[in-house]
Amino acid sequence: MKSNIKKLGIFLLAASFGIILCYAMLDFFDSTLNGVFLDWFDKNFMYDYDVGIKSSSNQRIYAHSINWRAVKSFLLTFSVLLLEAWIISVFLAVHFSAKKASKRTIEETGKKIHAYMAKGVDAEDIFPDTYKELAVQMMAIKTNMMQNEQRLREEAQRKSDLITYLAHDLKTPLTSVIGYLSLLDEIPEMPEKQRARYTKITLEKAQRLEKLTNEFFEITRYNLQQISIEKEEVDLSYMLFQMADEFYPILQAHGNTVELDAEEELTVMADPVELARVFNNILKNAVAYSYPDTVIKIKAKKEGDSLQVSFSNEGKTIPKQKLDSIFEKFFRLDEARATNTGGAGLGLAIAKEIVALHNGTISASSENGITVFLVTLPFASQE
Repeated sequence: MKSNIKKLGIFLLAASFGIILCYAMLDFFDSTLNGVFLDWFDKNFMYDYDVGIKSSSNQRIYAHSINWRAVKSFLLTFSVLLLEAWIISVFLAVHFSAKKASKRTIEETGKKIHAYMAKGVDAEDIFPDTYKELAVQMMAIKTNMMQNEQRLREEAQRKSDLITYLAHDLKTPLTSVIGYLSLLDEIPEMPEKQRARYTKITLEKAQRLEKLTNEFFEITRYNLQQISIEKEEVDLSYMLFQMADEFYPILQAHGNTVELDAEEELTVMADPVELARVFNNILKNAVAYSYPDTVIKIKAKKEGDSLQVSFSNEGKTIPKQKLDSIFEKFFRLDEARATNTGGAGLGLAIAKEIVALHNGTISASSENGITVFLVTLPFASQE
């Protein structure tokens, strides 16, 4: 409303200025310049015509009259030019006024946004009613930023804790390896049976040390790597069959078996190496957290416009609050470092990134001792 009143005021001011300018110009040419206007008018808009002969003096009489056709033509042209000049002047006045007002509004809005983002205050205390829509958007942005900051802080804390635990855990197997090797070196006449037992323990501790070292490098390397994919047509059924076969030693060591149920001719446009990495990470997680001597079920099927691959295992039900964080970086279900379950907490986070690059989704559910990971991918024909 205020803006419209302001524009009307500018309009009336410009019109008044135009009228005053015309009168001023007329006075200037007619009075100040000694009748220049009248001379010009007489030359361009007056004409003489013969009215006859005066009978008394036998002289021809001429009349001096206005050429109204020329006057109307001039007034029309002058009016058009004046109107154009007036429109241009109003346009320029409104344009620069609006530009100035816009700049002032932007500066004012910027100050309000800065004040709101920098201070812990409510949006209502910073933004007036005229900024209501902006206030709602800024509240959403600030909330999202705070959530992201909190998530990054938690991620950094988990990473820091994990490195601390790893540094501590590296000492235990390293101390054992040094201790047993020292015994073997100091007692060359040690009985063969005892030597074999110490050698076996040393090897197990060294393998544990290698695993922890690999975890450490996985954590430090994660932020430096950039996952990129090169898609090609992949036979999903064959990939899952091959993976289950390659996991046989790991499954056997834990007493697990795999039950694969995959439809034929399941193809998908994907990076075969990275997609295999996804399924390996999920299956590795399923083995680590499943009960011994249980079956891990893998199913692959067409579902609507997509392909679905599910991994289900029997184990402890994952609490809801942990299930929501299971795909976050450096998150481990089992926080006790004394166990061998889990790794650096990156496997599922990496799997989620790779699936997202394939325009797919990954989710997890857990209830009544059954945990299911579901990967959904688009058909090859949809690429």
